[in-house]
This record gives sequence, C-alpha cells and structure tokens, in this order.
Amino acid sequence: MKRIYMDYAATTPVRKGVLDEMLPFFSENFGNQSSLHSFGQEAKYAVEAAREKVASAIGATPDEIVFTSGGTESDNFAVKGVAYAREDKGRHIITSAIEHHAILEPCRFLEKKGFEITCIPVDSKGIVDPADVLKAVKKETIFISVMHGNNEIGTIQPIKEIGAIARERGIIFHSDAVQTLGRMPLNVDTMNLDLMSVSGHKVYGPKGVGFIYIRKGTRLTPFMHGGEQERGRRASTHNVPGIVGLGKAAEFAMIDLDKETIRITALRDKMIRGILDNIEDCRLNGHPTKRLSNNIHISIDYVEGESLLLYLDMEGIACSTGSACSSASLEPSHVLSAIGISADTAYGALRFTLGRQTTEDDVNFVIETLPVIVRKLREMSPVYKNKK
Repeated sequence: MKRIYMDYAATTPVRKGVLDEMLPFFSENFGNQSSLHSFGQEAKYAVEAAREKVASAIGATPDEIVFTSGGTESDNFAVKGVAYAREDKGRHIITSAIEHHAILEPCRFLEKKGFEITCIPVDSKGIVDPADVLKAVKKETIFISVMHGNNEIGTIQPIKEIGAIARERGIIFHSDAVQTLGRMPLNVDTMNLDLMSVSGHKVYGPKGVGFIYIRKGTRLTPFMHGGEQERGRRASTHNVPGIVGLGKAAEFAMIDLDKETIRITALRDKMIRGILDNIEDCRLNGHPTKRLSNNIHISIDYVEGESLLLYLDMEGIACSTGSACSSASLEPSHVLSAIGISADTAYGALRFTLGRQTTEDDVNFVIETLPVIVRKLREMSPVYKNKK
C-alpha cells in the first residue's frame, strides 16, 4: 500500500543533504564548541557557519541569532525573557487568542505572577485586526506577540502592521514564525520584528533544535542558567549536529523557496476545490487566500475527525485532527473556538499539510478517497440520518 504523508505542519523529514551535513559531527568532528583545542574549534566554526546561514534566511545579522532546543523554548524565552527584563517599565502583555500553547501557557504562568495578559480576538477567518491591538495598548504594555502563520488553520497575520504599532510605542514585538520559514519570504526588518522564533524540524531539519532572533539592543532575561554559551544568553552545551542541520535546512529552503511555493500552492488549491466540491456540509477554515501555501484545514459535519483520521490512515494517508501538540486533548481546538466554530463542527476537523514529497497523484488520491470515507461514516451516524 502506498503511504501518503500530509502532516508536514507537525514535522518534516530531514532532507538528505541536511543529514549528510550533520553526520560528521556525531562521531568524527565531535568536539564541544566551547573547547579551545582543535576539536572544539572545528565545532565552533561549524556552529558559526550555521548561524550565518539562518541569519541570512531572515535578513538578520549572525550576532542576533541564539540557538535553542526548538520553537517552544524560543517562545518561552521571548515571553518570559522580555517580561522579567522590562517589568520595571510595566507588566502588561498583548497576544492573540489563536497563539500556539508555547505562547499562551507562558502568558498564563506570568499572569499568576501578577502580569496582565490581553488576548486579542480574531475574526471568522482567524485574522488579528491591528486596530484591536492598538486599542489594547496601555502605558504599561511592554510586549506584544502575534504568530506569523497559524499552525492549525494556516492564516497569515498582518505582522508588518502590528509591528509598526509596537515600534512607534517602544513595545517589544515578537512573532512565532515556526510555520513560515521556508514557506514564504521572511525579513525581520520589513516585518518590524524585535524577536522571532523558528524550529528546525518544520523546515526539513532535525528535531530538538531551533533559534530565536533577538534584535540588537533588545534585553531579555535568560531563563536557563549555567555556562556562558550563546554570549551568556542561553546556557547549555551546543547541539552541534542539530545546529549544523538547521543551518543547512535554512540554506536549502531559500534556494528553492519561490519555485516550491508556487508548486505547493497549486496543489493546495486543487485539493481544497476537490474536497469542497465532492463533500456536502464541509467548509474550509482559515482565510481563503491569506494562508500558508501548504495548509488545508476543513471541517466536515456529522463525522468525527478521529474516525476520519483512522480510516484515512488505513488507506495510507497521514494527516491530523488539529495541531500535533494538542492531539491528546479531548477539548475542541482553542483556535477553532476563537473563529466561532461550534464544538460539534470542530470535532469533525481535519488538517492536511503538504510538503516537498507531495505529488499531484497524492492529492488526487485524497480527493477520491476522502468522500468515500465520509459517506461510510455518515451512513453509521444517527445524527446524519436524522438530518436527512
């Protein structure tokens, strides 16, 4: 049976060229980059070369890049680092209702410590209105965080406009760009960003490594203490193979970004049309055009997403019922709730995300297979029978 992977928003396979770049640093060039001898200096050179590559990919300078263990750590560093570094100026933080839990949970943690958190609502397509952000700003506001591309419904936010509001008022602005590196052009200056989070395993790099961009002059209080790695901003022995892989993955992503985005967008649009045209009582979630090039998030009434997922898996198709980080939760997605989707409809949601290995034949197979599965499940549904 052919296996079709359509869960690239959850994780991506490591590209062969990335793996080839990493392998020597496991057993041949294995030095600790903090060591002064030649083994350590070989590792240090590789880490700094990777730093230059990821900085180039986002329009930053190498000394503005701090390597981390991934997107969650980078998000936590941004939220807590700014909060504790600037609490003498104020204790008010603004974010959106559809952020990743790696932003929302640190905000809840800080709320228990006396910080005030404002969650900006979104419209039915998942868009944050910059005017709502402006209205929420107070004299005590020290930090704004709005994700670039939503990991569930794929909606792209007006980051540049929100960043302009923050910059005019001296507020630190952060964006979680975990889903957008390698899927659309990024430039921290154009986007008016002070901080940005990225993870390696979403861009055909390894798991367990990422980085945070920190604009020069932006103060963050480190929350990992120990050594003086990363110029005193993040203690811990460097994951040299992972960092090397992340650098190579970022380099590859920039080489074929335009061509691959055009290809994936065409497949995405074909799949959306094919699903909506062949399944009744089905809707696309998120913005129809201001969305990630690879994201297809749909809700299908009168069926459960988990049942759909299992039947699709039996046909060799891998997708998701939401974001991978919340797939164990029995609660409806906070993102779908924020855009006004009822719990019943949310339970019938599926997220397909396409990637480098996705072909037109794969898309055609899903378009043919999904309606058959939906009909089979609806035939067993008393709710659907009553509807008819």
